[in-house]
Amino acid sequence: MALPYDHSFLALTDASTAFDCQSCGACCAYSADWPRFSTEEDAELDRIPEALVAADQSGMRCEGGRCSALSGEVGKGTACAIYEIRPHVCRACMPGGDDCLMARAAYGLPVELPISPLTLRGVEEWSA
Repeated sequence: MALPYDHSFLALTDASTAFDCQSCGACCAYSADWPRFSTEEDAELDRIPEALVAADQSGMRCEGGRCSALSGEVGKGTACAIYEIRPHVCRACMPGGDDCLMARAAYGLPVELPISPLTLRGVEEWSA
């Protein structure tokens, strides 16, 4: 019997819960080549503190590959100093997406989705 749901939808839904950004931070710590300003308006960029912007104004300043706006310990607990006004490239990195998984792997963090009880319950109901 075919299951009446889209596996990619389930993975995306589960990934946003399983890969909690505030307990990870890998993408921001592995972002030297990512934080490029591209679609932001000048007014948006003006809100980002100058000390956090790269000298050439191309994106966020990074130290050792890590975005200078990131605080905390990767894989334990992190925070973004400019979360509410972060650039579009930062907003585009989705939990469980390719960029997320690549960064998590680079830091030795799990990249497999755990099987949630909700997912198992749904499978059991439809396979009965």
